[in-house]
Amino acid sequence: MTNPLTINQKKEAQKIISFLKSTFKKQKINNAIIGLSGGLDSTVSFYLLAQALPKKNIYAYHLPYGKENIFVRKIINQIDLPKENFQIISIKKIVDLLKQLTNNHLAVNRIRLGNIIARARMVILFDQAKKHDALVCGTENKSEHLLGYFTRFGDAASDIEPVRHLYKTQLYQLAKYLRIPKEIIGKMPSANLWEGQTDEGEFGFTYDEADQVLNLHFDKKMSTEKIIKRGHKNARKVLSFVKKNSFKQETPYKI
Repeated sequence: MTNPLTINQKKEAQKIISFLKSTFKKQKINNAIIGLSGGLDSTVSFYLLAQALPKKNIYAYHLPYGKENIFVRKIINQIDLPKENFQIISIKKIVDLLKQLTNNHLAVNRIRLGNIIARARMVILFDQAKKHDALVCGTENKSEHLLGYFTRFGDAASDIEPVRHLYKTQLYQLAKYLRIPKEIIGKMPSANLWEGQTDEGEFGFTYDEADQVLNLHFDKKMSTEKIIKRGHKNARKVLSFVKKNSFKQETPYKI
């Protein structure tokens, strides 16, 4: 049986590159800003961006709170981005100052700390976008979006989203086509919000499980009971995660 989440990698890459080119042209903006974590999503987005725009028009930033990700420089070198277009800016001082202002409550509340880290990064990226008259390129995938696994006004903030229509498992397919380093493809997905943090560790299920359930529920409009009967034992857990974060899809509340 064919996997319904299988994509034509070449056509998908061409479609995204065309979308990026047309959007920048329509907005009459030549430059792009992107934050690189060293993970799969930002790397795929960066590789596609580099095929859509001249490399001199792309500004990439690595914004670690802790250790620098060892894969980021490798990505930059492979794309051959101009040296002056890449910066590593530690956000530790900014976040630690906010910790002090909250009487160190952020140090013991991981969710609050993670939100601050995500929003601090976007403050820098949007400021650089203003400096370079650029659009901020987001790196969110469909799995994260539907699960509500993002920080409002943080990692979900952007001017353009090239891969939000693709599930995480589809991004892995596209990554192989784009010849992204195997170390990145094989790396455990993480938002890099604290030491040892992983996406799937927080979920309690894998992206592979989630994507199958999300596809059946949102795209095929299938009930939870029918999804379970198909053999997806974690369906309730996945959809419970969706429900818990559903407020993110509904806010801001308005008349």
